[in-house]
Amino acid sequence: MQELFDLSGRVALVTGGGSGIGRAVAQALAGAGASVVVLGRRPDPLAENVAVITDSGGRAAAAPADLARLGGLPAVAEEAAAPFGPPDILVNAAGVNLREAAEEVTIESWNETLAINLSVPFFLARALVPGMRAKGRGRIINIASLQSARAFPRGVAYGASKGGVAQLTRAMAEAWSAEGITCNAIAPGFFPTDLTAPVFADPERAGHFARQTAIGRNGRLEDLHGTAIFLAAPASDYVTGQVLYVDGGFTAK
Repeated sequence: MQELFDLSGRVALVTGGGSGIGRAVAQALAGAGASVVVLGRRPDPLAENVAVITDSGGRAAAAPADLARLGGLPAVAEEAAAPFGPPDILVNAAGVNLREAAEEVTIESWNETLAINLSVPFFLARALVPGMRAKGRGRIINIASLQSARAFPRGVAYGASKGGVAQLTRAMAEAWSAEGITCNAIAPGFFPTDLTAPVFADPERAGHFARQTAIGRNGRLEDLHGTAIFLAAPASDYVTGQVLYVDGGFTAK
């Protein structure tokens, strides 16, 4: 049964791979045997994660890039293929949450949020699909959110983008799954990341969200490891177009 979760010989590209969810997922995929390219704007966190993975016996490389330049994504895809060959796993973990009230949202902040959270996952995936198609297999894993299904304060633009991610996941699955390229999304609950730092900096607020879960605690980044490996591995061959909530039962209550 181990072969169902074996990623040996696979190449994964993880955006936002220097911190938070992207960092954790990159480590999980490398631990399952994949060669991993971590991508992000800041070289130092990427290099640090590469060192963690290689020190643990994995294979990893860094690809610093600014995803906000949508026209440059085909070049980003080419750069990601340089260390280990064309990726057949893409994890779209890069994201931004500006936490603006409805009255504070500007055209610029709206466009920035939707570009990083919604446009990049599609256009980067599309740039990688030819390589996946040539291999006869691909896995695209988007990062959705609790806000894909419900509203939170100061979350107009972010919620719109993450609601879009849920539908984008289904649309990408419809477009490419018949070619062996599946697309699913992970919707995390509250995990300690750069984006949720304001929540975890307030113990009362963090405790409130923990009590909202069925399990009774907020997430730990290692709680995402198994889900990420499952969605990238042969075990999920017949799973596509799905949004899997890893939220401790937050949305169940």
